[in-house]
Amino acid sequence: MDALPEDCVSAILSHTSPAEASRCSVVSSTFRSASDSDMLWQSFLPSDYHDIVSRALVPLHFSSNKDLFFAVSHPILIDGGNKSFKLEKSSGKKSYILSARELSISWSDSPLLWSWMPVPESRFPVVAVLRTVSWLEIEGKIRTGSLSPSTWYGVYMIMKVSVRAYGLESAVSRVSVGVGEQVKNGRAYLWHEPEKTQKMKKLFYRDERESEEEEDDEERVAIPCKREDGWMEIRVGEFFSGKSDEEVRIRVTELGYQLKGGLILEGIEVRPKQN
Repeated sequence: MDALPEDCVSAILSHTSPAEASRCSVVSSTFRSASDSDMLWQSFLPSDYHDIVSRALVPLHFSSNKDLFFAVSHPILIDGGNKSFKLEKSSGKKSYILSARELSISWSDSPLLWSWMPVPESRFPVVAVLRTVSWLEIEGKIRTGSLSPSTWYGVYMIMKVSVRAYGLESAVSRVSVGVGEQVKNGRAYLWHEPEKTQKMKKLFYRDERESEEEEDDEERVAIPCKREDGWMEIRVGEFFSGKSDEEVRIRVTELGYQLKGGLILEGIEVRPKQN
């Protein structure tokens, strides 16, 4: 292999992954040189990387395609700070977070029901804080053409609850992800309390439509899980990006009409599923 031209070795490495190409740099000086080449790392960057870089809130400075790849393997804010973008370091696949400002939230323009404010731990300038509503509906959209093709994606709502939150533990929501004519539905709790308390709340606040569901279906209801960044996330669903450009519709809709408040909504993440 050391007898092969560097461009040939780079072309071979381009059929691996960013993680594998980086590991190959320790094989020999030829592999090290090939694994640093602009030609190789351009193959790991998405075809629209020039457009993505031009939309960065803070200009990116890089001296090579490898530098650029690792710069965007950490989240960067784009589109005026309303979206977060990154490439998965191991695979080079795209990942996005749509901020609360990028979502359609029922009555979010009413200061009596919702407030928009900065919080230190958020990656976005502001988040949406629920004051009080009896009906919750959140919608987001993204196109498969802006994602990595032929990839399974998971969709997650990123949130927290305030110390004075109420009504969220009994609010069962319908979650769905639709691509084209295909829609996958599920259910999720906006907050999760210890089992005994949760059962008592459901006894008093159970919605009529909810009561028609079978009890063993409760095992499939998503609950908030802690993220590495300190936020919580609720699994909304998944979809396959395919090769065509289609609209992905993401919805979180409450099933009942329980009065609630204290939800802190940062956004919705669309990220590649791990094998």
